[in-house]
Amino acid sequence: MNAWAVPGYSESQELGSGASGRVVLAVHEETGVPVAVKYLSEALRTRPGFVHGFRAEAELLGGLESPYVAGFYEYVEAPRGAAIVMELVDGVSLRALLTRQGPLAPEAALVVLKGSLLGLADAHRLGVVHRDYKPDNVLVTTDGLSKLVDFGIAVDSGVDAGIAGTPAYMAPEQWTGAPASPAGDVYAATATFFECLTGRKPYPGGNLAELALQHLEHPVPVDEVPGALRPLVRRGLAKAPGERPADAAAFVADLERAAVGRYGPDWETRGRARLASLVALLLFLLPPRHQWTARTTTDTARTVLGSGHGRLAAWRPTWPGLAAAAAALLLAVLATQGIGPIAGADTAGRVTDVLATTSAGPVVTGGGAGPTSSGSASPSVTPSATATATPSPTEPVTGPSPSPAASDPDTAPPAGPTASPSTGTTSAPGSPSPSADTSSAPAAPAVKDVSVSAFRQTGPTTATATLTVTTDGTGPVTLTVAWFAGDAAGQNGAADGATTSFRRSGATAYTVTVDHTFGSTGCYWTVQATTSPASADGGAAQQLLTRQCEIR
Repeated sequence: MNAWAVPGYSESQELGSGASGRVVLAVHEETGVPVAVKYLSEALRTRPGFVHGFRAEAELLGGLESPYVAGFYEYVEAPRGAAIVMELVDGVSLRALLTRQGPLAPEAALVVLKGSLLGLADAHRLGVVHRDYKPDNVLVTTDGLSKLVDFGIAVDSGVDAGIAGTPAYMAPEQWTGAPASPAGDVYAATATFFECLTGRKPYPGGNLAELALQHLEHPVPVDEVPGALRPLVRRGLAKAPGERPADAAAFVADLERAAVGRYGPDWETRGRARLASLVALLLFLLPPRHQWTARTTTDTARTVLGSGHGRLAAWRPTWPGLAAAAAALLLAVLATQGIGPIAGADTAGRVTDVLATTSAGPVVTGGGAGPTSSGSASPSVTPSATATATPSPTEPVTGPSPSPAASDPDTAPPAGPTASPSTGTTSAPGSPSPSADTSSAPAAPAVKDVSVSAFRQTGPTTATATLTVTTDGTGPVTLTVAWFAGDAAGQNGAADGATTSFRRSGATAYTVTVDHTFGSTGCYWTVQATTSPASADGGAAQQLLTRQCEIR
C-alpha cells in the first residue's frame, strides 16, 4: 500500500480497491465531515497520462452538481500521489445489494434505475457520457435513493474514444468503437435494470468473443422480465442507438409512465421503503467504520475544481497552502488546455472488469527505428501514446480494445513548465524539473510492463492486436510479436507465420498496433509479445475464439 495520504484527513479503513486504485474512508480533521478518498494506484501514477486522466475526472466532477451523483470536495496532488476527495455516501453498492439479497422487487428496481438515471441525465446535459454504468458504480443510500459514481472513463458525447467499458453492460456500438453517445449509457442502465429484476446479466457469454456477438446480434431477452416492464427493457436494450431513448432524461420519462401504469402513483414510495430496509440490513452485517489514523505528508498541491455541491465549506488553508493551490491550479490549466473532460479531446481512461484503452494526453512515442519483419508479412503499425489500464482483479477479463493513434512519433512533446515526457505527470511546486542529457546515448531501460491492450478478429483470416510496453527509461527497447493458432483454449498452438520486431526509444511508453493474416484454420488465435531487454514477467499474450467456431 502506498504510504502517502492526503494531509488534513484522518483515515479509518479501506472501502474498496482495484487495479486503478483504492477508496479509503476518512474524516476531514477541521470540520469532522466524513469523506471518501479515492487514490490513484501507484502503478498507474507512474505511467504516462494517468495522472492527467485522474485530474480530468476531478475536473468533471467539480463541474457536475447533482444530488444523484456522489459529491466532489477537492483534488489533491503531490509528488508521491494523487487523490480525489468525495462525498461519503451512507449506503452500499448495488452490486453488494444484488450479491447479498438477490433480485429486487420491480418497484425497488425501478427506484434504483430512476435515481441513477437522473444522475446520468445531469451528466448528459453537460455533454458527458459515463460509459461504465453498472451495479458496482451505483450506490444505494439508507433512505432508498441511488447515486452514480466513478466517471473514470467518461468522455464528451460524440468523441471517438475507442472501446472501453465493462463487457456485460456495453452497448453494441461500444463494442465496435463508435463515438460515445448518451444512448450507450441508456443501454448499460437497462442491462443493469435487467439484472436487478432477474438476478442475472442479459447475456451470459462464456468469453468475450461470444459476449460481443450476443450484444451485437442476439434478441433482447425479455421473457424473465415482468410483462408491464418488457417494452421498457426491449427499447432500452435495442441494438441500434436510434431505437433507444435519446438520453437518460427521455428514459426517465418512459420509466415513470411504465411504473405508474402498472404499479400506481405510489410505486416510488413503496420501492424506496423496500430499498431502505434492504440497505439497513446489509449495513448491519458490515463491519463498523472506526479506528481513525492520522497521517501527514509534505509538498502537496491542493486544487479545488468547480463548485462541487458537497464542498467542505469550513476548510481554510494556510497562506503557503493557498500559494501551492494557486500554483497547482495554474499548472493544471496549462496541462489540460483542450484536454479536459468537457473539451472534446481524448481522455485517459481506466475501467474495472475489462481493459480500457483510451488516449492519455500529449505523451509522444520516441522516434526509433521502424519495424523489421523476419518474414514476408507486412503488418500495419500505428505507434500511439496510449495508456492502458489493468483489469480489476474482481472479474479479470481482456478483450478487443483498439487504441486511437497518436500524432507523428517523431514529433517532440509540447514544451511547458509541467510537461514531463518520462512520466506524464505534473511536477508539484518546488519540485525539480527533469533535464535532458544529450551527452551520450541512453542505456537500455528496464521493462516494467508488457501488455496486449487489444486483440480482435477483423475478417475470416485476419486480426489486429495493440501492444503496450512501459519502461523506466528512454533507452532503446525491442518488441517482438509472434502469432499462434490451435484448437485448444489456453494453449498457444502452432506458430503461424513469422515474428515481427519493432525497435523504439526516446519515451517510457510505446504502443504498437499490428495486423496479421492467419494461415491456419485453428479456432483459437493467440498473439504473444516479448521484449529485449526482457520484462520481469516474461511478456504478455492474449487469446481469442474466432467467429467461425462456437463453444458447445
